[in-house]
Amino acid sequence: MAMGGKRFAILLCAEDSDYVKKLYGGYFGVFVRMLAEEGEIWNVYRVASGEFPEDDEIGLFDGFVITGSCNDAHGNDVWICKLLNLLKKLDSMKKTILGICFGHQILARALGGKTGRNVAGWDIGVRAIHLSSSNHFSSLKIPATLSIIECHRDEVRELPPKAEVIAWSEKTGIEMFKYGKHIMGIQGHPEYTKDILLHLIDRLLNRDLIVESYAKEMKEKLGTCEPDREALRKLCISFLKGGL
Repeated sequence: MAMGGKRFAILLCAEDSDYVKKLYGGYFGVFVRMLAEEGEIWNVYRVASGEFPEDDEIGLFDGFVITGSCNDAHGNDVWICKLLNLLKKLDSMKKTILGICFGHQILARALGGKTGRNVAGWDIGVRAIHLSSSNHFSSLKIPATLSIIECHRDEVRELPPKAEVIAWSEKTGIEMFKYGKHIMGIQGHPEYTKDILLHLIDRLLNRDLIVESYAKEMKEKLGTCEPDREALRKLCISFLKGGL
């Protein structure tokens, strides 16, 4: 094991699709590909299957990443309640936590905010998000508007006390938030490629979660726009490892 290397844990809240398993080694592989750098140790806990870090393991990690999920962040499944407790504990230890999509919502909930269905319905595709003018990102030299892949119908409705909105879009008021220096949530999916989203659209259609005409429209739109994956990657890495 690399000595002195930083350690990170991915709290996996989704079931891996066969496609993502075959191509990327599951969502863990997708996140490691985006975030991991030389000399680091990355572990995964499949929290949606009830696999959580032990209390004495938590302290070993420099940072945690919470993934997306098919579950609702406002639900009360046993694993979700357990995750809420873990996040409160990590917050009290001032551990660095990055939440993505469901992860962004569950973080807001754990810290005292409110989540729920977005009244405007599903948001699927590449969406322009506007970074707030406060200078969190100035050192990164990234554009003030970024394109990110979105795939959600829930949102953070109300921020936790002391949290601040750091990005918004025409569809969703809270696209990103920060809480202290150690917690950040992103509603979109910086880790997704367009092919992952295309396969996800098919899965949602097969489960009757979206209608065929909408799926077709979203797929057509996807062909015309590109997410700013490199800028998003830079943003996530500098938050996780440099405290942005």
